[in-house]
Amino acid sequence: MGENKLSAVSVASIAFGLILLSIILGVVLRSWLPEADLGGDSKDVIRLATALIGTMSAVVLALLFASTRTSYETTNASVSHLTARLVELDHVLKEYGPEGEALRSTLRQDVVAMIDSIWREDANLPTPTAPDVVVLHKVRQLAPANPQQASLQASGLAAGTDVEKIRLTLLAQPPDSISKPFVTVLVLWLCFIFATFSMSAKANTTLIVVLFVCAFSASSAIYLILELGQPFDGLMQIPNTGLRHALPPLSGT
Repeated sequence: MGENKLSAVSVASIAFGLILLSIILGVVLRSWLPEADLGGDSKDVIRLATALIGTMSAVVLALLFASTRTSYETTNASVSHLTARLVELDHVLKEYGPEGEALRSTLRQDVVAMIDSIWREDANLPTPTAPDVVVLHKVRQLAPANPQQASLQASGLAAGTDVEKIRLTLLAQPPDSISKPFVTVLVLWLCFIFATFSMSAKANTTLIVVLFVCAFSASSAIYLILELGQPFDGLMQIPNTGLRHALPPLSGT
């Protein structure tokens, strides 16, 4: 896709600005509309409509936060599992003997390439073509000289296959899992809610401060949801330091 992707901070800032504008609009409408339009049966209908939209917004925010948080934790667990399997594969190669030792440097090169392909710094760039796990192909080509090496080769193939599966699963994740139309509708709902709030009473310092804090809180919730939807980007991205430093440096390198 050739369109530029807004960051979570930008989207939350835009949402905050729109909500503030809706508050100002509500204050202006309060002064323009006759008192009869804001009292009696009209006031009851406005309260019911606001309660309906508010309930839907709260439910949607809660479900969306729970969904993105679950997805984030699942991805984080996959990265931890990937790290563990890489460490296991490194130990297997070390125990295999001289032929396995020669593959340990290849494994470290694979890890660097893996990190670069999963943690894409520029999300606007197209998804890179994922390089194969080279060490897995070389483990398949090993010729065991005894039953112990045959067992170690089988363990290495199992670990390498798991690494490949997890890597491809992580690469298949979209950089942003939150639908833009969905966020747009949610922001419009919030704008309607805050506009009706500011229309319900005459503007004063207390009212403006309370609405400002509530608007900031709602925008912060949107920011958190968007950040959780981007596990490999943004301020809340899953760190790659554990994976990058999981394998100790080889002696003589």
